[in-house]
Amino acid sequence: MHCNEVVLAGRLSMEPAHRELPSGALLTRWRLAVRRPGGRSARQRSDAIECATLDDGVRDMLAGWRLDDLVHVEGALRRRWWRGGSRYEIEVRTARRVEPAAPRGRPRRTTPHAGDGPAAETGPAGEVADACSIDEKPPGGEASSCDHQDDAGSTEPATR
Repeated sequence: MHCNEVVLAGRLSMEPAHRELPSGALLTRWRLAVRRPGGRSARQRSDAIECATLDDGVRDMLAGWRLDDLVHVEGALRRRWWRGGSRYEIEVRTARRVEPAAPRGRPRRTTPHAGDGPAAETGPAGEVADACSIDEKPPGGEASSCDHQDDAGSTEPATR
């Protein structure tokens, strides 16, 4: 049996951006920063995951999303090809904001700058911004592999 299902929960690290394709279809892309499970000594603590949709219904679900919102998306992994390259991204079929971003003292970039790779939002040590912490379960109630850090600094497995 073949299965291509992806469920992600993370912080919005690039706001949704729309682009009209030569076919006339409207492509919407955004990026999530998804924290890796704790307990590993790797320097990179999060992954930047590219998401995209051509679906008007999904695009409506993205309305009002802002940087650092905690969001939940479901879809399938796709590899897109074009002349000169390819990229992996999640083709999203459903999306929702779980928690709005907390007010921040300093502004963050909304679009990547020239030369930025997939991990455009990085911290002072070069790691991608922290991502995942969901305390509620989505429909279906699957458990999350993300870690949740409470205000006291302890880390425990979070559930979605």
